[in-house]
Amino acid sequence: MPLVYVSYVSLVLSVLSAHIFIKGSYFIVKNDFYTIPQAANICAVGRTTMWRWVKTGELKGFPTPGGQYKIRKEDLKYFIREKMKHLPAAELFQAKKVLIVDDDPKIQKLLNKMLSTNGYKTEMASDGFEAGVKTIQFKPDLIILDLFMPGMDGFEVCKQIKENSNTSHIKILSCTGYDTKENKDRIIQAGADSYLAKPVSKNTLLQSLENLFGQ
Repeated sequence: MPLVYVSYVSLVLSVLSAHIFIKGSYFIVKNDFYTIPQAANICAVGRTTMWRWVKTGELKGFPTPGGQYKIRKEDLKYFIREKMKHLPAAELFQAKKVLIVDDDPKIQKLLNKMLSTNGYKTEMASDGFEAGVKTIQFKPDLIILDLFMPGMDGFEVCKQIKENSNTSHIKILSCTGYDTKENKDRIIQAGADSYLAKPVSKNTLLQSLENLFGQ
């Protein structure tokens, strides 16, 4: 087994054992149990995948009185050690990064809360220029992009990101309050990977992100 793989797995398993906090690209350990979203983020998979593992018995989980499922720390440690050896070490235990680009502070706050409470690491930008700067600095895995903003609009931001070989791999989810066929066709032609109309529910947003990361 490659040394880098051993070091990553050893690091994460030791953190799981130590109950310590790590802020940044990894994850935060709070107690002896994990929710489905927390465990999914640790394993760098979607909630649907994690839920399937629990439901089929591949990963042990138990229902709470409120109807949710939780996973014991020791069971997750065993699953990572024994069942996930095939996954690339560099992709394990790393939170997905999402850049929220919107000129409405209320929308920024709402989307940030939806994502940060479900294991995503987020940054925000209020216009096209700031989006360009944050894309370089933050290196997001995905951008949630508003269409109409002061200065450079979302269409041009999307076009520039997708035409740049250094950033073309970044997934772009367009999210707009101006839901028309013309706008949808135009942003998809500019290179957007998916499209949502505002207002968007938490479940719809999270499912869209899972679908995009699963592509």
